[in-house]
Amino acid sequence: MSITSLPSTRVPLGPLFAADLARHGERVALRTTDEAITYAALDGRVQSVADRLGVGRRLVMITATNTIDFVVNYLGALRGGHVVLLAAGDVAVTASIAERYDPDVVIGPDTAWCIDEQRAATAHDPHPDLALLVSTSGTTGSAKLVRLSSDNLQANAAAIAQYLELTPDDRAMTTLPLQYCYGLSVLNSHMLAGASVVLTELSVVDRCFWDLFAQTSATSFAGVPHTFDLLERVGFEAMSLPTLRYITQAGGRMHPDKVRRFAQLAEGGGWQLFVMYGQTEATARIAYLPPALAASRPGAIGVPVPGGSLTIDSPDGSGVGELVYRGPNVMLGYAEHQADLALGRAVTELRTGDIGRVTPDGLFEIVGRSSRFTKLYGLRIDLDRMEEILARRGVTSMCTAEDEHSVVAAVTSADAAALAQSIVPAEMKVPASAVRVVVLDELPRLANGKPAYLEVRRLAAEQAGHCASREGPPTVSGAFAEVLGVTPGDGDSFVSLGGDSLSYVEMSLRLEASVGDLPRNWHLMPVRDLVARAPAARHRWFARTDSSVVLRAVAIVLVVGTHARLWHLPGGAHTLLVVAGYNFARFQLAAPSMVASIARVAVPSMCWIAVVAALSGKYGWEHALLINGHIGAPESRSGYWFIEALVQILVPLALLLSVPRVRRAERRRPWLFACAVLGLALAIRFDLLLNGDGAANIARPHEVLWLFALGWAASCVTGTRPVIARLALSAVGWFALSGFFNSPSRGLIVFAGLLLVLWVPSLPVPRAATRLVGAVAAASLYIYLSHWQLFPVLERVQGSALAVVGSVVAGIALWSVARRLIALAEARLVPRAP
Repeated sequence: MSITSLPSTRVPLGPLFAADLARHGERVALRTTDEAITYAALDGRVQSVADRLGVGRRLVMITATNTIDFVVNYLGALRGGHVVLLAAGDVAVTASIAERYDPDVVIGPDTAWCIDEQRAATAHDPHPDLALLVSTSGTTGSAKLVRLSSDNLQANAAAIAQYLELTPDDRAMTTLPLQYCYGLSVLNSHMLAGASVVLTELSVVDRCFWDLFAQTSATSFAGVPHTFDLLERVGFEAMSLPTLRYITQAGGRMHPDKVRRFAQLAEGGGWQLFVMYGQTEATARIAYLPPALAASRPGAIGVPVPGGSLTIDSPDGSGVGELVYRGPNVMLGYAEHQADLALGRAVTELRTGDIGRVTPDGLFEIVGRSSRFTKLYGLRIDLDRMEEILARRGVTSMCTAEDEHSVVAAVTSADAAALAQSIVPAEMKVPASAVRVVVLDELPRLANGKPAYLEVRRLAAEQAGHCASREGPPTVSGAFAEVLGVTPGDGDSFVSLGGDSLSYVEMSLRLEASVGDLPRNWHLMPVRDLVARAPAARHRWFARTDSSVVLRAVAIVLVVGTHARLWHLPGGAHTLLVVAGYNFARFQLAAPSMVASIARVAVPSMCWIAVVAALSGKYGWEHALLINGHIGAPESRSGYWFIEALVQILVPLALLLSVPRVRRAERRRPWLFACAVLGLALAIRFDLLLNGDGAANIARPHEVLWLFALGWAASCVTGTRPVIARLALSAVGWFALSGFFNSPSRGLIVFAGLLLVLWVPSLPVPRAATRLVGAVAAASLYIYLSHWQLFPVLERVQGSALAVVGSVVAGIALWSVARRLIALAEARLVPRAP
């Protein structure tokens, strides 16, 4: 239910950044993809929330999301002097915290952002200084919370605004979840400075993130070490970002080599890199490294934030001791039960648990963490040093202590595990039995990108047989592990982890079993958002399936049936070209590299055709090299023309888009770029640029490029007038198909496929048939490859109908074997980055 309390006349108790938003006037405060709200308008909405919450102080639990609704309710509760309990999107964790602390009011997406009043008054007696309860960054999901005051929040925001020199002209992108103290500090400091915050839950690996960055002329974003790994994946160094002023890094230690590399990149790009150190217990920030020192002193955490001080407690002979911080942003203390909300200040200084020292020039350095040491056989073992030693030997690892032994999680291969098993005991002077190595596809991470050492221990226990196996639908992470061979981080998406159109089908079917019907853009969604989705209501008999998946399955069956003379419905292969262009924009363009996805088509095809050529003599070397369409005789341009055309379209596009300037142009204006390629392809189709020889004008790559480009443009239809864009592409498709084929029915089939991907995102498929449809679609390449050899034999023995069924089943079996061989080859040849 909602409450309708009379407006409060009390002086606001919240921090200044929440209490006095109106002073920034008509400047834009918050932006999203399709909305902007000024400070004046935001102030009114915030005051409305404060009024509705009433005069008496209450415990208000708010689910944190990177949305305007969250910001309005968060600032409104602070302005009204209430105690805000931040909750993450995880349903189980939120329920646990709610049960432990019994909030008076609940606000979030589940309540449609309405104020859900659990009781009229309050069941608590919160301390007058208490303003915010938030999980520590290292204990996500724990009921142990950090108690922060309004003064803590205000002091931290003011310090950050000061050393970052924030002005009203700054515009920050939200790359981090706002329930994380680092992400929340970005919001608070910008609200204090009258700057803008661009709210998004997109990852830096998503093309749309950079489109939004350019659209809003953003000047900064924040990152944890994992963010910088992702930036390297997406070719950040080649991006043109003229409005970028600075990037901040916190949330864990980044290797000095990487700090130096990005500092040099910043110097060349005209922006600054701020390396920062902090803890939730200090309301986020403790120290920062001045950008001018990032390249020369990349291993230092720098100097204390304005208003704070750092000391080394009980230093040893070399000046090394525990780092202790004092300042107005130090928390009141921890809360573990409802009764703790009434407590006042319990601490006046923050013992960080980090072991550090001061350099002669006054900079602070961290040399280790007390919790990252363990004792084995009476020896003090530095787990961080263990990781660094392994890294120098080429083993990416995560080391943690468990009971009487250390656990080393080595990724990528069994070879790395064997190397770790030999290095660690020798370096640490402990018996080999004291070291247990587990092999993982990817290092597990928390939502904020930090190492998930608890998850490492859990996975190690599972591999050792300590955890009972669980039955039921695959988890989201389990689906990623099974299909892509990686354990995803919370911020990873299907595309960022290298998923392509070949693995899309299988992944969508597995995820549908976990979370129900999927949104159209699920392949770009971070894993945390997929996990947070409540299972959707399912139709008893039908499941919504991506139309491109259904189209792939139908098209390949049409191809096989036409060739086996079960029916005469040509056009399936050309329809597959439209689908290939559609998926190219969704997967290859958003992926860090196009090489792997092209290789997954070209290499198996070349191998198969080479074997068939050697055994049958029907094909030549030009077929195996996929160039027969250019140098072979016109009468031989049938058979594998589709694969030749597809590969010869993808390779030049990959080379073209490897040029940084071209890639930036495509990222900024994907729709216009696709239309430009379509215009060029249509000029070739109508002989305005190249004159066809009239022999095979529907088979060679440059002659069918327009079909691929049409699918590409269809996938990029976004913006404010998508209906007009779809109508335009429909008209272009009809016009270009007119006269292109000798058979009108072929053109109608291709046009129907185009309309399907343009206008119908998903189709209802009987649940009993979804796996069959998915398998046929996923195996379409292998069905196409093998059916030329299979259907003639099966047709003579069993007739056309069974020839079609047999060819499809055999192609699925070939795909099932091939994908496992490809996964093994990729694991050995292309190790995945953490």
